[in-house]
Amino acid sequence: MEAVQLKDVVLEALDDLKGMQVVSLDVSELTDVMDYLVVASGTSNRHVKSLANNVMDAGKAAGCRPIGVEGQDGSEWVLVDFGDVVVHVMLPATREFYDLERLWSAPPAPPVAAEE
Repeated sequence: MEAVQLKDVVLEALDDLKGMQVVSLDVSELTDVMDYLVVASGTSNRHVKSLANNVMDAGKAAGCRPIGVEGQDGSEWVLVDFGDVVVHVMLPATREFYDLERLWSAPPAPPVAAEE
C-alpha cells in the first residue's frame, strides 16, 4: 500500500472516533524516515488509547501492520509507526508542550561550514 493511501486510512480511523485537531504533514522532503506525520488529540487517556487502537486496527485491515507502538501504558502520548506513516495521538497538554507540528513544519537549518 502506498504511503498516501495508508495516510488516508489513518485519517479515516481517527475521524471515526472523533479525533480532535487532526493534522497531516508531508515530511518526505525533510526526512528519509517517513513520508507522512499525523498528529491528533484525544479528550482523555482512554480516548487517546482508543484512537490509537482504531488506527492500528484500520491499518491491519488495510494490510499494513504497525512496525512499532509506544506509549499505550500511560496513554498520554501513543505513537503508532507504520514506517512511511507515523501517527502521534496525544492529550492536548502533551501535544501543546511538544508542538510536533511546528517542529516538523520549520524549514531545515542551513548547513554549518566546517572551520579549516
